[in-house]
Amino acid sequence: MNGDGTMTLALELSALERLANPEAVFDDARRWSKYVGVVSDKPTYVVTNFTRKNRIRQDFFSGPRGKGESLESVGEQFDTDRHVFVGTTDEDAALADEVGWEYLPIEDAADAAGWETGEPETEAESEEPVRDDWP
Repeated sequence: MNGDGTMTLALELSALERLANPEAVFDDARRWSKYVGVVSDKPTYVVTNFTRKNRIRQDFFSGPRGKGESLESVGEQFDTDRHVFVGTTDEDAALADEVGWEYLPIEDAADAAGWETGEPETEAESEEPVRDDWP
């Protein structure tokens, strides 16, 4: 990943679930992306629960829309030089092409950015206590 120009980066929820530390991935991506968010066809509460659990602050998310509609909307709202969609399936790649986004499989994105793949830490494995009062 390079820092030329500005970029909007959208990660499919299933791609985030393949990363060992999704919070660190978002922190890292913010260094070279203007906007970072999550898209998914899953219900909003599923995405919200995952992002809260992993302390991810996203600039956008799918909401009740599907991935395609979300990517189109984000592409219109966030005017950057590049729009990159990180996903996990051939369908994700086809969708990115259909809506005019660059596509990167999560494995390639992780290799390029130095992100560690694997299961995210559970609460018990985390060194920091998890706050029950966090929104």
